[in-house]
Amino acid sequence: MVDPLRFLEEQKIDPGLIKALRAFRDRYEVESKAQNRLASPMIPFYGKDILEMAIAGLLEGENLLLSGPKATGKNILAENLAYAFGRPVYNVSFHVNTNSADLIGTDTFIDNEVRLRQGSISLCARYGGFGILDEINMAKNDAVSVLHATLDFRRSIDVPGYDKIDLHPAARFIGTMNYGYAGTKELNEALVSRFLVIDMPPQTQETLYFIFEKLFPGLKEKALEQFIGVFLDLQMKSANGEISTKALDLRGLLAAVKIVQTGLAPAKAVRMGIVNKTFDIFEKEIVEDTVNTRIPEEWTREDVYEPDQQ
Repeated sequence: MVDPLRFLEEQKIDPGLIKALRAFRDRYEVESKAQNRLASPMIPFYGKDILEMAIAGLLEGENLLLSGPKATGKNILAENLAYAFGRPVYNVSFHVNTNSADLIGTDTFIDNEVRLRQGSISLCARYGGFGILDEINMAKNDAVSVLHATLDFRRSIDVPGYDKIDLHPAARFIGTMNYGYAGTKELNEALVSRFLVIDMPPQTQETLYFIFEKLFPGLKEKALEQFIGVFLDLQMKSANGEISTKALDLRGLLAAVKIVQTGLAPAKAVRMGIVNKTFDIFEKEIVEDTVNTRIPEEWTREDVYEPDQQ
């Protein structure tokens, strides 16, 4: 059986934190009704300092707010933390129509009586899950009012017409937010004060090497360098304002590298995963030129993967 904390030991995370994590996992068992929400992340998060800050905060019962631009690994970190702590995951993706009923629950009619059909926040509180509050700066006031009550020191949710729900001692909440997306707004001070905030740094060559080598151990070194170079080039152009963040899509790039294994030409795969993510003709030309300098049209699967990995 693979040790779920091995990826932390590989990054030389403080042994005291890892010991405390193991004690946390042993102390809080997951109820059978929440077992199906235990999940192993697709990508291990790489970043010793960020992991140590996050783990220390969560061990002490704090909630986290992960802020930063696109493709900095906010959701990947949140998923890795839930995995490391051995907790079920409850995802809430905020949008303009998310309201308090979506979070707490709504009335439903069962066996000739009105009962509460619990929402994501209520279930997370009841079963000691990790609630991942995605794009929390898109939450409207009705939803924010629920978060205020849930995240403060009282650790309880008052459900109108029903009993209050006390948060399980293992329950934690991790908010994520991007800057400048349509529909986002500044978080008010009262809500921010309920979190410890981690500012996520942009991807580096080191972090990208870690991700690609973990996911694609059969990649040839030359191909690995070029795929990483594509992302770093686009990241720099986005930071300089030459392009938007639409083509800065790490998931799309990883998907492109993955489908090359089926025999699709690398240039076509990257076009699907990166280039076609932008619809402005001038921006698309910049992205395409950037990709073409790294990924030749004549490349095939054999140029990307070692023979025994094809």
